[in-house]
Amino acid sequence: MKGRFQLSLAVIILIAAGLGLTLYKHFALGFPLTRGETTTVWSVEAEIQFKADGGPAKATLTLPDQQSGFRILNESFASPGYGINQFEDDGQRRAEWSIRKASGMQSLFYKVNLHPDRQQTEPLAPPVDENNGTLKAKPSLPEPYQTAANSLLERVTERSADSRSFTGTLIKEFIAKQPSQNTNMLLSMIDNRTELTNLLIDMLSMTDIPARVVRGLYLEDGRRRQPMVEMLEVYTNDGWILFDPETGVSGNPENFFLWQRGGKSLMDVMGGTASRVSFSMISQNVPSRDLAIETSQADDAALVDFSIYSLPLEVQNAFKSILLIPIGTLVVLIMRILVGLRTSGTFMPVLISVAFLETQLLPGLVIFITIVSIGLWIRSILSQLNMLLVARLAAVIIVVIGIMGAMSVLSWKMGITQALTVTFFPMIILAWTIERMSILWEEEGPKDVLIEGFGSLLVASMSYLLMSNPMVEHLTYNFPELLFTVLGLTLMLGQYTGYRLLELRRFKPLVGG
Repeated sequence: MKGRFQLSLAVIILIAAGLGLTLYKHFALGFPLTRGETTTVWSVEAEIQFKADGGPAKATLTLPDQQSGFRILNESFASPGYGINQFEDDGQRRAEWSIRKASGMQSLFYKVNLHPDRQQTEPLAPPVDENNGTLKAKPSLPEPYQTAANSLLERVTERSADSRSFTGTLIKEFIAKQPSQNTNMLLSMIDNRTELTNLLIDMLSMTDIPARVVRGLYLEDGRRRQPMVEMLEVYTNDGWILFDPETGVSGNPENFFLWQRGGKSLMDVMGGTASRVSFSMISQNVPSRDLAIETSQADDAALVDFSIYSLPLEVQNAFKSILLIPIGTLVVLIMRILVGLRTSGTFMPVLISVAFLETQLLPGLVIFITIVSIGLWIRSILSQLNMLLVARLAAVIIVVIGIMGAMSVLSWKMGITQALTVTFFPMIILAWTIERMSILWEEEGPKDVLIEGFGSLLVASMSYLLMSNPMVEHLTYNFPELLFTVLGLTLMLGQYTGYRLLELRRFKPLVGG
């Protein structure tokens, strides 16, 4: 009883482990459960152009960081003749192109590939220190704009409860259809989105609310020369929150990729004039599996780092077939233990089904039946020579090889290329199958040979159909953890002691009565 309990516990643990690891790879690491799934990857390219003066030239560009909703996959730079360096400046990454001498129009490129990933989160920004001296240096506006700003801030304060509601209310004052007199006076100071954002930051700073400008891009497929969009980011009780200064909507907009935080310039150029930076973007669909492998390896995920993906491609291709064998063994167990079908050899059908993967089903069946039939005839001749078992088996192996060679040559001469795949059949297994069937013929008769032969081919065919299924192949190769589940099912079948389906026919007279 104790051993049965331990076996049942092992079955539960193995099945749960296999399914749990599979679901973890799917939901946490992004491995697709179905074949052919694709995911979107965005390619964003920044082009810096300026006219060099003929001497040393240097250009710097702020680079994006990892952030919520997007994952940076890789980056690349294109700058013929320029040296490239990356450095940190006030917590932001920047790239610097430099050259000793340049003249005429210059074009520098930076490309980044992004994957929309809702599970990707950026590091939490540290809270703003209210004792920071920079917050005490409140900006001021020239009169009479400062007086108008103070009156507007008093009105907004009365109609808000916290930093978030204060910011939203302040923006609505500027976008109202009928602005107040104070708001109209402040609107006369600004001409574009940038000036509006800067004015909002100054007014928020007057009330000790930390705010900063952020720049980003709306990802739209096929867009060229798209400008950078400025947004307002305010520190609230919920952390830093984005606001659209022209609509007042809070939160991260959909498909908005944040490029830079803070008021520092996006690009600086020394030794050149007429500088500008423009952005182009395109989306493409890539296999979800390949993307999951790439991101998991970049994150050093142990479940992928210590897996068959780390092996050479040649070995990986070998494991594609090897990992299918447990599926075939499970079919054999079900057909023998639950159905009660007889086969020639315990797992010979599995090896035959592996050969069918290379030969295809119908050509494989014809080749197998032909070799076994000829082999049985040769074996009947050898049985009359009273040879020892080992010598007889060796002779059968040689005969099988001869039959395979003859079939290959004849099929090639006749233009039947399908028979050339005969070499994929395991010679030793074929020889032992012929020997076993020959002995069974002598002891039990041809009927039992036909029963076992038909059972073997039926199980081999069923195993082939399951192992050649694209879905099964995808799951076994990309989720080898399912072998735990297959092992658990195997142990569970090992506990079965009931009737087999083919044995129930003995009770048919009772049903008829």
